[in-house]
Amino acid sequence: MSIALIVGLGNPGSRYAATRHNLGFWLVDQIAASTSSIPESFRAEAKFHGEISRVEISSGSLCWLLKPNTFMNKSGQAVAALANYYKIPTEQILVIHDDLDFPPGTVRIKKGGSDCKHNGLKDIISHLGSNQFMRLRFGIGHPGHRDDVIGYVLNAPTRDEQIEIEVAMTTTLEVMPLIVAGEVNKAMQKLHTLT
Repeated sequence: MSIALIVGLGNPGSRYAATRHNLGFWLVDQIAASTSSIPESFRAEAKFHGEISRVEISSGSLCWLLKPNTFMNKSGQAVAALANYYKIPTEQILVIHDDLDFPPGTVRIKKGGSDCKHNGLKDIISHLGSNQFMRLRFGIGHPGHRDDVIGYVLNAPTRDEQIEIEVAMTTTLEVMPLIVAGEVNKAMQKLHTLT
């Protein structure tokens, strides 16, 4: 099934802009910058609790981009508002988020599943009443102890981690047309081979 809405998870404001937890925002910004066929920048939209843009990623397919401004733990409010307004089925939503379970530079595609203790995913599942959306899981590594997780995700990656993440984002941008077109297996094969 094709993708009609891509959500990048993160926290609004300059304080969080460079943190690991804002990886979803980073990639959605890059998607917007790389699509020139409809040059529309993000605009704040109060009824969707975030910043939105509409772009053409694969030939002839328009897709909404969303960066919630509700902070990570309330991301579902923004996702549900836009999805409900435009009647976008849960299965046509892709959520891009940071993932502690993979090292930096690793990207995995997954449909459905648990929230993996990610508060943004937990809130989206709650608001949509379903976990059947696609996820693009970007590895950020783990600090080693669960008590250190909050400080870790709310800090910037190291220089080496940033390089790994940027390489993974470049690869992801290359396969994004496949993902949006619903050719997830092809995209997965390439991503899982290269990242």
